[in-house]
Amino acid sequence: MPRRFHDAEELLPPATALKRALAIVYDGLISIAVLLVATWAYTMVSGSITGWDHYEQLAEANQLSGDPGLTFVLFLVLYLFFAYFWTRVGQTLGMQVWRVRIENLDGTSVSWTQALIRYVTAAAVIFVTLLAGYYLSVATLFLTIPAIIALFYPINGLSATDRLSDSVVVSLPRSSAKKPSGTR
Repeated sequence: MPRRFHDAEELLPPATALKRALAIVYDGLISIAVLLVATWAYTMVSGSITGWDHYEQLAEANQLSGDPGLTFVLFLVLYLFFAYFWTRVGQTLGMQVWRVRIENLDGTSVSWTQALIRYVTAAAVIFVTLLAGYYLSVATLFLTIPAIIALFYPINGLSATDRLSDSVVVSLPRSSAKKPSGTR
């Protein structure tokens, strides 16, 4: 059941491109830590299943560098990380710092399907950008910057991921909580 963040009549302003970018950078750093832990866990499980001696031989022969199982696990772990936060509270840790939230137009939390659409859309653009960078090297800058701008930059308040997932990233107002008496 979706969580209601505010009344459907209350409209919050769309998040600016700067706030979105800062939240992406912050979440990118957290994602690196999540991926490191997931890689460590995958290595421990793989090593114990195949046997540590055989696993060490595979590593020395450089046969583990393109492991599709690890790639799938990392892709899945990052999706679960982002979708969990998006569907429960509408915010990842980086989004909380910059006071932005993903929600439906009626003020409810997004579904797991909407989170998947947002995640796959962003991953596809990043994958194509990296693939182009691998094959085109210097010319990649001319492809990378417009692709990332098109994906995340809000035009009329909605980015490409917002439009495809039928959701919006909004800017949250500052807390209007009263300060306790006796403080300045």
